[in-house]
Amino acid sequence: MRLEIGNKVAVLDDVLKGKVIKINNNEVLIEAEDGMMYSFDESELVKIGIEQKELSKYSDINNPLLKEKKSLYQPKNNLFKKDKNEVILKVDLHINQLVKSTRNLDNYDMLNIQLDTAKQKIEFAIQKRISKVVFIHGVGEGVLKSELQRLLNKYPVRYYDASYKKYGLGATEVYIYQNGF
Repeated sequence: MRLEIGNKVAVLDDVLKGKVIKINNNEVLIEAEDGMMYSFDESELVKIGIEQKELSKYSDINNPLLKEKKSLYQPKNNLFKKDKNEVILKVDLHINQLVKSTRNLDNYDMLNIQLDTAKQKIEFAIQKRISKVVFIHGVGEGVLKSELQRLLNKYPVRYYDASYKKYGLGATEVYIYQNGF
């Protein structure tokens, strides 16, 4: 990831967001939302898509009509879904689905728990020869999505935004290349 001056960024191990002001080799100077200046190594920052906040207003989370329809029909939550003889592993990466309590966890810890879960599930799917995994990460600032994509680049997979109709905006579908098929 190459940062440029003017990019909005978030700090991985802190609750800090800001705008890139200056870049000197791998050292990046950011201006936080409160006007303070901070210097970080580029590896400690993740770029935030400006459109992420804008996308959330179109998400089914905020749409009262879709909320009402969803409340009428709640399908049985199954970890595995079968579509046309194809097994799909669904993984919800929302932190409240992964831990009992977020007390004493900062954003860095929560992100690491989410990424460790994603890593375990993708390796499980590769081992069990499951060809598709859907990670539900939500819209938010886009930090989890970009870190998930960085993780997925290490595996023999292809990933893309999952079906809006099925999952809304905050999901990534992963196709795993299987040898021998």
